[in-house]
Amino acid sequence: VSNVEGLLKDGMTSLDVLRATFPAGTLTGAPKVRAMEIIDELEPVKRGIYGGACGYLSFAGDMDVAIAIRTGIVKDNTLYVQAAAGVVADSVPELEWKETEAKARALLRAAELVEEGF
Repeated sequence: VSNVEGLLKDGMTSLDVLRATFPAGTLTGAPKVRAMEIIDELEPVKRGIYGGACGYLSFAGDMDVAIAIRTGIVKDNTLYVQAAAGVVADSVPELEWKETEAKARALLRAAELVEEGF
């Protein structure tokens, strides 16, 4: 977990920071704009909240957000789970896939516990 704090330049708002930093480059790749274009071309399903900001913005302009890197969304009584791995030049695809499955399994297990009444 990394925490980033700072003071805004005059004329800037928390929303300016949010617009400038999301989606996070850690989840899109680099160069960011081209990576997002490739994601849009190749991924069969839109990411939705995955990779977005989850948090609050106060009336005073304070903001505290986190990146939604593992998500479970229930829609029409169906649970949709999103998780991923960090792919780099020397990644082994099979190992990255296993990592993604393990992360998704944690969300599925949490849903099972809820269903069981825990």
